[in-house]
Amino acid sequence: MRTILFIPARYASSRYPGKPLATLRQKDGTTKSLIQMTWEAAQEIAGVDAIYVATDDDRIAEASRAFGAEVVMTSDACENGTARCADALRVLGETPDLVVNLQGDAPLTPPWFVEALIDRMANDPTVDVATPVLRCDAQTYENFTEDRRHGRVGGTTAVFDQDMKALYFSKEVLPFIDPDKRPDPIPVFHHVGVYAYRPEALASYIATPVTTLETLEGLEQLRFLVNGTPVACVEVEARGRLFWELNNPEDIPRIEGALARA
Repeated sequence: MRTILFIPARYASSRYPGKPLATLRQKDGTTKSLIQMTWEAAQEIAGVDAIYVATDDDRIAEASRAFGAEVVMTSDACENGTARCADALRVLGETPDLVVNLQGDAPLTPPWFVEALIDRMANDPTVDVATPVLRCDAQTYENFTEDRRHGRVGGTTAVFDQDMKALYFSKEVLPFIDPDKRPDPIPVFHHVGVYAYRPEALASYIATPVTTLETLEGLEQLRFLVNGTPVACVEVEARGRLFWELNNPEDIPRIEGALARA
């Protein structure tokens, strides 16, 4: 099964302009850009045949080539990472069996998160789109609730049915939990910003208009749900590692702390 991995990256983020080129301090005291850290994380994933940074920005392209990445220049009309992956596939002129979208703001993504998606889709031809979900531990749940208390739009939560098919994704913390009645384990699942698609699902996605829910939530995957394409949620385990995306400048200390403890 030929698998291509794209790291979609744009400079003009509304919440954090220039985010892919933001630098983070590493455990050894050196610094690396977010896009380089994500590219290096992608190198550790088994089962991937080719890795590309997909961007419309010359600054990101130049920085990516400097650390050794292959770059695909995409249209500046791509409204999100899924659309950028579809456009990158068009530019390459390839039709692989599987496309992986490793979003450039998640350098802490362990390789086994993505490998679980590849395995799921290799073993179940009925799955057209898959994404990982991670049960929140106490620290991650506190990160979510702290962001909401301070009015920050942080990570995304996922709600799914008994067959692990997504019911909804939200920037709110779902389901709601009474602070005085918080169960253990915590029934909140962090949606990991990684997707695996079959090329046909990508083609269908870009042929479908933008939907109201994805605009309101700012979550591209809701277009699949609104238009009846099931999204398989694949539960993964952190194995003792903290996972968090870089959504806001306030996330940098969280991620640098995780790197220091690694």
